[in-house]
Amino acid sequence: MEISTYYISEIISLNNLWSAKIAIIMILSNLISIGIGRYAIKIRGLGPSINILGLEGLGLPELLATTSLGHIIGAGTILGLKSIHYLP
Repeated sequence: MEISTYYISEIISLNNLWSAKIAIIMILSNLISIGIGRYAIKIRGLGPSINILGLEGLGLPELLATTSLGHIIGAGTILGLKSIHYLP
């Protein structure tokens, strides 16, 4: 049984998996999540502080938590938009 090169390159191709629209959706969902987490987390600053754009008190644990939530929201948004055929 011989597998053609065209079929293998079609499987490996990432053109359908990632695009600029998907990157923008993921970046926006992470930024929104960081913004919400900045004001929603009541006890902040327990870990090492990261001074990003003057956001004092936002430490590494808070940054990891908010970006994790942002990735979950972004993945859900991307899957939803793909299911209604807005994204290729």
